[in-house]
Amino acid sequence: MRSFVFREPVLVVSGVGFVLLAALVGHFPTYSPEELQVLFILFSLFVAVKGLEQSGLFSRFSRILENRKAIPATLVAGTFLFSMLVTNDAALIVVVPLTLTLQIDRRDILVILEALAANAGSALTPFGNPQNLYIYWFYHLTPVQFILAIAPFSLCFLFILLVIAFFLKTDKKQNASLVSVKLGKFPYVHSLLLIVVLLSILHVLPVFSSILILWYLFIRERKSLQVDYSLLLIFFFFFGFVENLKSFIRVDGLSSDHVFLLTAFFSQLVSNVPAALLFAKFTANWKALLWGANSGGFGSLLGSLANLIAYRFYVVHDTTDNPVLFAMKFLFMGYIFFFLALGLYFVLPGIQ
Repeated sequence: MRSFVFREPVLVVSGVGFVLLAALVGHFPTYSPEELQVLFILFSLFVAVKGLEQSGLFSRFSRILENRKAIPATLVAGTFLFSMLVTNDAALIVVVPLTLTLQIDRRDILVILEALAANAGSALTPFGNPQNLYIYWFYHLTPVQFILAIAPFSLCFLFILLVIAFFLKTDKKQNASLVSVKLGKFPYVHSLLLIVVLLSILHVLPVFSSILILWYLFIRERKSLQVDYSLLLIFFFFFGFVENLKSFIRVDGLSSDHVFLLTAFFSQLVSNVPAALLFAKFTANWKALLWGANSGGFGSLLGSLANLIAYRFYVVHDTTDNPVLFAMKFLFMGYIFFFLALGLYFVLPGIQ
């Protein structure tokens, strides 16, 4: 039992919080169709990425990438741009497993930089992350309004991340294997699944368009269904906890600065998506809310669901160890960016 707690601390804490709050409120939380759709999309993404990893496609790409220059800058810039289009969660679900197949040093720092880049890049577009989409629709904004308001945030952190990436040395490991990678049987099926899921996220296809592909994989390739179900369970607990937490929150008369700070700091405890949903009810200043929610994505592992995804992929991978040290590095770098974001909000004119 003790080993399970140390191995799955986030799952244990989220599960205990879920049960205790449900008992305090006196009822099981209700889940919206949107939340159930998110769980299904995450499961589909996990299956697609797991299958591509098992097929050897990621390993083949990583062998090509290892022979290129400026690997960290390439991955950071790619994660930033990818997260703008398909959300920070989807970007990390694809990029982190690819990074972990690289036979280079400093993969832990690379994964952390990718998580930071995903949060910074996804902030720039209305569909880059769930809280942005909600703010965009709730306040009836235009794309130009939205992008101009948050562009200083994203571009500033892109510059900082690229500078760090250019100075990060990632030497190839001395025992790196030079064996060529053969592709498995189903890389094209998993690639098709990934494309379908990403189009579903972009609302080009219905959410459940991938059911037939998942059914095919269930019959022909069940190994790809062996995904990280603990992470899905964490999301399930998390959504229920926040739903019951809403009954305790009552706030009136907030200034713009209060909205920004409360959203940013509350995100450290329950993630920036529910923080944005909660405080949108109490303010008309969408800029402060937008900056607060995206600033709150930095910092703790709970600040953004994307942080949890990056953390989980790293600690459960076969080639990694010392999850405590990785978590400490993640928190150290995350909170540097968090407090930089707080300072940036108060320094730049026209945001408050």
